[in-house]
Amino acid sequence: MDPVGRGQLAALPLRRPGFFGKTARNHGSIGVKHIHIIGIGTGNPEHVTIQAINAMNAADVIFLPLKGAVKEELAEVRREICQRYIARPGVRILEFEVPQRQTAERSYGQSVDAWHGEIAHIYEELISGLPEDGSGAFLVWGDPSLYDSTIRIIERVRQQAGLEFDYQVVPGITSIQALAASHNIPINLVGKPIEITTGRRLAREGLQAPTTVVMLDGEQAFARIDDPDAEIFWGAYLGTENEIVRSGRLGDVATDILTLRREARQRHGWIMDIYLLRKGRDFEE
Repeated sequence: MDPVGRGQLAALPLRRPGFFGKTARNHGSIGVKHIHIIGIGTGNPEHVTIQAINAMNAADVIFLPLKGAVKEELAEVRREICQRYIARPGVRILEFEVPQRQTAERSYGQSVDAWHGEIAHIYEELISGLPEDGSGAFLVWGDPSLYDSTIRIIERVRQQAGLEFDYQVVPGITSIQALAASHNIPINLVGKPIEITTGRRLAREGLQAPTTVVMLDGEQAFARIDDPDAEIFWGAYLGTENEIVRSGRLGDVATDILTLRREARQRHGWIMDIYLLRKGRDFEE
C-alpha cells in the first residue's frame, strides 16, 4: 500500500448545506468504521465531482479493483483520478483482484448471486483491515445507483459479516448522461416515459417505450429490432480518449455500429457501450 502523491487541488470540507453539517470524517458514530461509495463518472477524470473529491480525501484507504490485464485501462483511470485529486497526506491505495463471474451450469441470477458472495467476502476482509474509526472508499464507475452492485454488496457484508460500519453514497455522472451529452440530445421526449433496460430484455421483449436506454448488451440486440425507422444513439468508451459515437436511423446505421463495435473490441480487448433507441417525436400524440 503506497501513499498517494499530493495533487494540485486542496481538499475542502465535505458539506452539503441544508442537508447535513457533518464532514465525511465524522459522518458516523465515534469508533465506527465508515465507507464511501463514490461515483467517478465514465472515464473522464473531469467527471469527478467536488463532493467525490472531498470524500476521497476523507478516506484513509482507497480500495482499487483490478479486473485482469485486459481491463488494465480501467484501473489506470482510477489511479489517475487518485493522483490528480487526492491532496491529503497519508491516504493509501489498496488494490485487490475482482473474481470473474462463473456462468457454467448456473442461471443468470444464480451466477450473479454467487459472484456477489465472492466479492462480499473480499470486501469484508478490506473493511476488517481498517483501523477503528477509520474510513475506506470504493471508486465506482459511473454512478453507484445504476447497474452497479457495490451498494448491495456492501449491505450484504454489513448484514452477513456482523461488521460495524456505516456508509455514504456519492453520486457520479452516469453513462446515460455521458451518452446524451456526446450526442447533444435530451434523454426523453417531451411528456413521454423512458425505459432503462438490458440487451437481454430488449431481445426478449422488443422496443416498447418511446425512449429506451439499453445497457449491458453483449448480444447487440438492437440489430434484431423490427423497427428500422427508430433512431439509435450509440456510444462506446464514453468519457475516455477512445470514445466512439454513432447515431442515425436504425435501419441505416445498425450494420455500421456492429462493425465499429467488433473492431473496437478487437483493438482494446474489451468494450463498454450503451445506446438509446427512440421512436416518435416531441409533441406527437
